[in-house]
Amino acid sequence: MKPIEFVEFDLSNGLHCIVHENHDTPIVALNLWYHVGSKNEHPERTGFAHLFEHLMFQGSRHVGKTEHFSYIQKAGGNLNGTTNEDRTNYFETLPASELKLGLWLESDRMMSLDVSAENFENQRQVVKEERRLRYDNAPYGTVYEHLHKHAYIKHPYRWTTIGSMEHLDNATLDDVQNFYKTFYAPNNATLVIAGDVNPDKAREAVEKYFGEIPRGASFERPIDDDLPLVDEIRQTIYDNVQLGGVFMAYRICNVKSPDADTLGLISRVLSDGRSSRIYKTLVHEKRLAQSVNIFSAPAEHQGLFFVNLIAAQGVSLDTLEKAFDEELHQLITSGVSEEELQKVKNANEVALLRGFSTVMSVADNLAYFHTFFGNAGEINQELQKAERVTTDEIRRVAERYFTSGRVVLHWLPK
Repeated sequence: MKPIEFVEFDLSNGLHCIVHENHDTPIVALNLWYHVGSKNEHPERTGFAHLFEHLMFQGSRHVGKTEHFSYIQKAGGNLNGTTNEDRTNYFETLPASELKLGLWLESDRMMSLDVSAENFENQRQVVKEERRLRYDNAPYGTVYEHLHKHAYIKHPYRWTTIGSMEHLDNATLDDVQNFYKTFYAPNNATLVIAGDVNPDKAREAVEKYFGEIPRGASFERPIDDDLPLVDEIRQTIYDNVQLGGVFMAYRICNVKSPDADTLGLISRVLSDGRSSRIYKTLVHEKRLAQSVNIFSAPAEHQGLFFVNLIAAQGVSLDTLEKAFDEELHQLITSGVSEEELQKVKNANEVALLRGFSTVMSVADNLAYFHTFFGNAGEINQELQKAERVTTDEIRRVAERYFTSGRVVLHWLPK
């Protein structure tokens, strides 16, 4: 893969900007990352980072409520925002001629978001309804909430980004306004511009629209100091589901650890495609599971490795869990063959290349590597990192992370 080239600069207020020039198509992508996620919340005020994913579209000094959408869409662009434990991002894809429109919109809400009582109350109700629909009243909707709660002892990853209904109810306008003032500041943000753009002109435009925004006050970030997960924690939950399921979580490393790449390949060995170990054995041959989904989720701090197994009709969850454990034990003790490892490396390479196929995906990756690695240039090391993984490394990493503590949930129909 051809190296991805970019230039970087900082404004005096702390905003870090990355520009990737690509003239293949006449479009430009803006991706603004704020280094704030659910782990930055107070334990009694969870859900704020996700709440702001909604509030950031409710207007600012020069932009009316929901007008951010209409401006972008009328210009022929699209937009969205996402939140996780570690960061919140807002992004637009626009015709290249509309770069300044995107910069103006993002700078206006960074400087002067309308965090009013009316907007707060309106979006609090929207988020509460989203929680009801996607979590509380959805089949298996609170699986990850339970897994996180038990997989961490004191670290703020123990709650999920949707937050608590009780905490949203108890939140005050001052709580929300203080969260905005603390975290939505230029010195806590990374702006990536990618596409049909001249880097010098882009810098001039960024200086114009963001240069006068005041620097935010300093704040303490959470540290990765949780106690190790050494025991097996088990829970049985009855829910409105048709089929039972076994859901597991293992505590793993952070994204900067070399083990992260190995764990990603292990997840592919286990459940990536019909020829993967768990799918082939539990779904196709033994017909114990209707579906399997296994994935590694390293984070800025210690992440989790998830195992999701939905049982076939009439299969006991004990039988399903035992069959999975046998396959995992086989991986730990015997590892993988060179052929099997090369197969998942090839699949990983295809996925990475697809992930760099648009200017927006490149922008997102540049922001990711700058925010979590402190070096956007890591984007050009992704293929090599996975390629260096050996069969011995697969076995070592599997033994390290899958032989100590874990969380096991048995999810049963009521």
